[in-house]
Amino acid sequence: MRKEVILIMKAIRILRRNIRDGFKSVGRNLSLSIASISCITITLLIVGIALVLSYNVENMTKLVKEDFTIVTFIDTKANTEDINKLKENIEAFDNVEEVTHQTKKEIAEDMKQTSDSLASIINTWTDENNPLYDTLLVKVKNTDKISKTASKLQSLDLVKEVKYGQGMVESLLKVFKVLEKAMLVAMIALVFVTLFLITNTIKITIFSRKREIEIMRLVGASNFSIKQPFVIEGFCLGFLGAIIPICATLYGYSAIYKHFNGQLFSPFVKLVPAEPFIYFVSLILLGLGVVVGMYGSYKAVRKYLKI
Repeated sequence: MRKEVILIMKAIRILRRNIRDGFKSVGRNLSLSIASISCITITLLIVGIALVLSYNVENMTKLVKEDFTIVTFIDTKANTEDINKLKENIEAFDNVEEVTHQTKKEIAEDMKQTSDSLASIINTWTDENNPLYDTLLVKVKNTDKISKTASKLQSLDLVKEVKYGQGMVESLLKVFKVLEKAMLVAMIALVFVTLFLITNTIKITIFSRKREIEIMRLVGASNFSIKQPFVIEGFCLGFLGAIIPICATLYGYSAIYKHFNGQLFSPFVKLVPAEPFIYFVSLILLGLGVVVGMYGSYKAVRKYLKI
């Protein structure tokens, strides 16, 4: 047990020394390191923006699917018993999640809140001369089937008219789906671009240190010993390159969220809450920067040093 503890402590000391040497190596090759860090920073900034946009588009799609309802106007000749039976009938539909009855009196009261001038007109109405219709607000389970559900509702007796933003819902969901796919393709492409840039930048670093590597080979250093400093240097480059994108995510998105009060353009377009979303994106950027930096370095060492 004691030997195992000693070995673990020794491994930790070696790792700490190698990380320290990795940061020193970044300083020794400052111009090349700055080029590598700049490549990582710029790419991770773009990836960060793509992630933020992608998650917000996904969130908007989810909200659209959750909030869209079909407004079913009921014929004026229907009495309370007829409306209750109609409501029960609609609730039995496969694609219907919830049905809410809203009387024309309740609708009139809601309309009063929107405008004082409108309220003064509505106040002149009585129950007999109220021109509005009782409605059933039908919330669907699957918005992809909203058109079929609306057609089914329209065919029912005592249903005067059905409205749900025909055409707009389908178009909006199609746009969201295209945006989601575009963001995913963009992020994957950017990861490969980052990997390519880091690999080539590390390759230049390796060429500038060929003499050092030859000396290591002459003294009998193993392949692992030769690779390790470059991989750790890649870790350091990835870590440093991720700092600015992480700060931009933490402070930038928080500022945007507060400025727009959590919604963009209208209450319909809601942003993903800043916390814990910004920490999640920051962790992804840090992990991506470190992993790509290390893998890029490892790939460059294997390919260009043939070890």
